[in-house]
Amino acid sequence: MGDTRQPPENAVSHGGTGIEFPFVPPQPDGEVVILAPGVLWARQPMPMQLDHINVYLLRDTDGWFIVDTGLNLANSRALWETIVDRHFGGLPLKGLICTHFHYDHAGLAAWFTERFNVPLYMTYGEYFTMRSLGGLMPEPLPDSLMQFYLRAGMPLARIEEMFAKLRRDPFMPPQPNAFTRLREGQVLSIGGREWRIVIGEGHSPEHACLYCERDRLLIAGDQLLPRITSNVLVSDIEPEANPLRLWLDSLDRLAALAPDTLVLPSHERVFRGLLPRVAELHEHHTQQFDIVRDYLREVGAATAFETKNRQFPKVRSAVEDMMALGETIAHLSWLRYAGEVRRVLDDDGLYRFSLAN
Repeated sequence: MGDTRQPPENAVSHGGTGIEFPFVPPQPDGEVVILAPGVLWARQPMPMQLDHINVYLLRDTDGWFIVDTGLNLANSRALWETIVDRHFGGLPLKGLICTHFHYDHAGLAAWFTERFNVPLYMTYGEYFTMRSLGGLMPEPLPDSLMQFYLRAGMPLARIEEMFAKLRRDPFMPPQPNAFTRLREGQVLSIGGREWRIVIGEGHSPEHACLYCERDRLLIAGDQLLPRITSNVLVSDIEPEANPLRLWLDSLDRLAALAPDTLVLPSHERVFRGLLPRVAELHEHHTQQFDIVRDYLREVGAATAFETKNRQFPKVRSAVEDMMALGETIAHLSWLRYAGEVRRVLDDDGLYRFSLAN
């Protein structure tokens, strides 16, 4: 499943001072914007609150590479045919690069590999996560999943309602059968540019960004967005994870790149201001930690679900409910591993969190 929808309201972080948007976005109709010679920006529409994904076209000497796909929808496939016909100049597609497994980024991976007979480039962690999660939730729900949400304090009826809605997800794609592995530090030579793979964690297991040092270009995927914050959550698959630690460390690695880098994100606008945006994201999560601390100080002890209702009070949908609870647990886990919060499994089978001091 993907997490392409707009996060709950107080997960929104607006781009501010020092962040510039030098290009007008393309219309999601096959139009492209030239960001640098041989680097084109297009958009795929999505029928959800976050209504688009940015995709990028990289010109090689004898063909093209595409970065990310959009959703597995008939109109998305038709729009790609238009883009190829209109902008490839008769040259072939040579390969598909997917930054990570979420289905707005890789939903057409199987179609591309079959339709154009090209390789799929992904990291190991993203490809196999995509394969393992590439289907709707079974009925009945696995015991480990039920235990995760029940211990978090989510009422049983709400869990069942949430997953009933998720089972009707219309965007689940078929899965590609093979891939070519991307690794940290690997260099892809495309059109005279050297694109170095920079791995991020936290939002997804092994997210691949592409950085061209010579031209100061960063294809950032969901690792660095100009306004909203990427969802960073704990789920039943790895319930003891500390993804916010990985996420914040990944931001710091990106901050070591050239300050004047042009950032090509997966959503919203291409921007400059890498360092100010990383600082904003750190500050955003600092504020979220303070919300959690203040709430636990006020009530003494609380479940993750109760804390979620304070941290994200305006959840609108089943997917947002899952995202918000997972992100609340991520903040509680960061504080727990930092020694600031205790977690106790009470007699009623619920995990409750309290301040350690």
